[in-house]
Amino acid sequence: MTDYKATLNLPDTPFPMKAGLPQREPQTLQRWIDIGLYEKLRKAGEGRPKFVLHDGPPYANGSIHIGHALNKILKDIITRSKTLAGYDAPYVPGWDCHGLPIEHKVETTFGKNQPADLTRERCRTYAAEQVEEQKANFIRLGVLGDWNNPYLTMNFANEAGEIRALAEMVKNGFVFKGLKPVNFCFDCGSALAEAEVEYQDKKSEAIDVAFPVEDADKLAAAFGLASLSKPTAIVIWTTTPWTIPANQALNVHPEFTYALVDVGDRLLLLAEEMVESCLQRFGLEGQVVATAQGSALELINFRHPFYDRLSPLYLAEYVELGAGTGVVHSAPAYGEDDFQSCKRYGMSNDEILNPVQSNGVYVDSLPFFGGQFIWKATPAIVAKLEEVGALLKHATISHSYMHCWRHKTPLIYRATAQWFVGMDTKPKEGGTLRERSLAAIEDTRFVPAWGQARLHSMIAGRPDWCISRQRNWGVPIPFFTHKESGELHPRTVELMEEVAKRVEQEGIEAWFKLDPAELLGAEADQYDKSRDTLDVWFDSGTTHWHVLRGSHADLAHTSGPVADLYLEGSDQHRGWFHSSLLTGCAIDGHAPYKELLTHGFTVDEQGRKQSKSLGNVVAPQKVIDSMGADILRLWVASTDYSGEMAVSDQILQRSADAYRRIRNTARFMLANLNGFNPATDLLPAEQMLDLDRWAVDATARLQDELTEAYGEYRFWNVYSKVHNFCVQELGGFYLDIIKDRQYTTAPDSIARRSCQSALFHICEALVRWIAPILSFTAEEIWQFLPGERAESVMLVTWYENLARLPEGFELDNAYWERVMAVKGAVNKELENLRASKAIGASLQAEVTLFGDDALRNDLAKLGDELRFALITSAAATAPLSDAPADAVVTEVEGLKLKIVKSAHAKCGRCWHLRADVGTHAEHPELCGRCISNIEGSGEVRHHA
Repeated sequence: MTDYKATLNLPDTPFPMKAGLPQREPQTLQRWIDIGLYEKLRKAGEGRPKFVLHDGPPYANGSIHIGHALNKILKDIITRSKTLAGYDAPYVPGWDCHGLPIEHKVETTFGKNQPADLTRERCRTYAAEQVEEQKANFIRLGVLGDWNNPYLTMNFANEAGEIRALAEMVKNGFVFKGLKPVNFCFDCGSALAEAEVEYQDKKSEAIDVAFPVEDADKLAAAFGLASLSKPTAIVIWTTTPWTIPANQALNVHPEFTYALVDVGDRLLLLAEEMVESCLQRFGLEGQVVATAQGSALELINFRHPFYDRLSPLYLAEYVELGAGTGVVHSAPAYGEDDFQSCKRYGMSNDEILNPVQSNGVYVDSLPFFGGQFIWKATPAIVAKLEEVGALLKHATISHSYMHCWRHKTPLIYRATAQWFVGMDTKPKEGGTLRERSLAAIEDTRFVPAWGQARLHSMIAGRPDWCISRQRNWGVPIPFFTHKESGELHPRTVELMEEVAKRVEQEGIEAWFKLDPAELLGAEADQYDKSRDTLDVWFDSGTTHWHVLRGSHADLAHTSGPVADLYLEGSDQHRGWFHSSLLTGCAIDGHAPYKELLTHGFTVDEQGRKQSKSLGNVVAPQKVIDSMGADILRLWVASTDYSGEMAVSDQILQRSADAYRRIRNTARFMLANLNGFNPATDLLPAEQMLDLDRWAVDATARLQDELTEAYGEYRFWNVYSKVHNFCVQELGGFYLDIIKDRQYTTAPDSIARRSCQSALFHICEALVRWIAPILSFTAEEIWQFLPGERAESVMLVTWYENLARLPEGFELDNAYWERVMAVKGAVNKELENLRASKAIGASLQAEVTLFGDDALRNDLAKLGDELRFALITSAAATAPLSDAPADAVVTEVEGLKLKIVKSAHAKCGRCWHLRADVGTHAEHPELCGRCISNIEGSGEVRHHA
């Protein structure tokens, strides 16, 4: 038998089938560094419209986790896709470097009570080490950015810029000093931002306490009684017994009905609706003797249970009837609502009792409980209440309670003198900060859309922002306050600029070692120098100022330092999105972003949060080392980020399977471009075969869909469309059909060059489509594509040479979709026959298609090339009415078919079973078509 293998155009490519991503990806990374890819992208982007994704800084503490990887990969996909779309899309990564976690880590390592300057030095060193470690991991993920010049909030220029941002807010009239309850952590020794608070179950002591009446005649009159017949007390319920020593008032709802209940030895005042449940809880029986509206009880005085002071009754609409007695005890130093209520009734800051120190211990001067830690003092407080006959019930309950996100310990509200940004303070010009922020939210596009309502509700209801902290490692609040009046120095904004200049040169240390006389001269003795530092959310929340118009001002649009996009996890509605909105609106009157994109958190396949105890943690470093970063990137792109994102070894394995399909598709096309030179062999569309023109047109139509999906950040749609295209239109149809023509026709024939031209166009498009997601693989494919090209696929934009089928083209997309459906029906029956051993390969089959007139007319357009489209050795059509009884009914309307095994001999070259095999003297093993292709003028193909 003659070996005709040498006459075939067999596929060949050095592009490896085995990806070996863990080994190859570092080589690609090094190449990007060697060619200065990021710098070349910036050069290429000159003059293009700019797209700025401003990086929300991760905290410089600890190894990166899967959430970090998800976040950075999403950002990288966006900036790469925007570059692909023709934008200049720089990416400057950043880090949050100040704040409690880093200071806590240093204290843990070196001990507490270090000198403040040494603490700051060690914090700066530690943060720098963490940045370098995280940076290496982010780079390994394939994230392309200005890694040589990131922004760090602890860079001197950024620290100075933050002070200048604060100065702008002072100048605009938004900053004030006030006494107010804030979330306070004893372990931190500082106020906490809302974003640093989490809720956990806590066991608390719940007590019902009786406060005896002082104004008995007023109380009797309010209830329409001539006098009170017995000793009378109002009852409160609380889960924070430690606040009882600080009680200064009582609250009732003006619209609730309250009852005087005779319980035998005394009268108790309770909300009427709560009488039955309260008596049952107290183990008492009683009778309602009178009722009154809450509004009638205003300013009636009661007495503190064990201190010689009054507790007046104030009206407050925050009182609820869900639990307790319908009466709330008010300790204004330890509750936001309590504070507001007491201030509304004229209580001054000096009158507010605040016996709890910053370490959680009562001041020594507090009678009965001085020097005790508040949680440990509860038994003594309960005992004192019982001693004086004021305790009606004592029980332990479990409830959700606020905790420190870092220490996991319970927090309290605690009134302290702090610096605030006022939400409703009237500024020097324009609307309040709340008004500005709510208006800015309406002008912002949210992805997903539900984020808008979430942020709106947070801003609408949030209190003033406490921006001061009592820590060492943070940007200082460089204020001088008058020792007598407490007022800011009249030249505060000017002085802050002088401080900023020093910080720009020496860092925050410049403030802490500053002698006030250097700036204030003879006035220095009249002023106190602030020791407070800024909330770390102020650090990151002002990066639009100290990065976009400061350290990296080249990022800003010509219209100003407004980013096109901020992208973070959904928790940042109360974090970075929130603080950035407030500072942007306070400084510039608008949000510092045009769009907000929110992604969910990672969970396992069962929807459980990842934790070491459950053993379901997916470490990005492990995935990269075992599977490669592109698999992780494909998982990110394939998952709808608007909700929780499930990840596990099994899920990543499915991503790896999908990756192989895309890679193998690309490899098949590259292998079939063997010997193709686009400079000399690329055919114009009008010379190409109909099937090839359709394939290019299908590619163009898909590219339109992908362009839209990328633009709307629907990366899971990009993934599914590209994957389906590789599986269905390409792998299941086009690439399957063209094998015969590609392998068997003459090397330079129109039939083969047409096919290669189509493959070239498809590859040029496909490699760009996947570049934002499968960045390493796209770069690898790019290096194996024929023709002259840019150094990197990242330096090009969408492929523009995809010819569309002209209007009215006979074999249009709808036509080939019908052929695809017919081929699918034939394949299904071929599989059945293979399973029953009736045939082996599909080329052993001859098929007759019995169709209605319309279908037969369609299929007839392919002529003898119908068999190539169906990948059978023979294909014929016949009227539907001629279908024999044993014809197979298909899912295609108006189509039946019958397949028989061919009786002809097999061509030794193309493997088709043809009648003329054995009839040619010189080549008895070949069919006439193959002889023509190797010795004659070659077969002519028109369609497939």
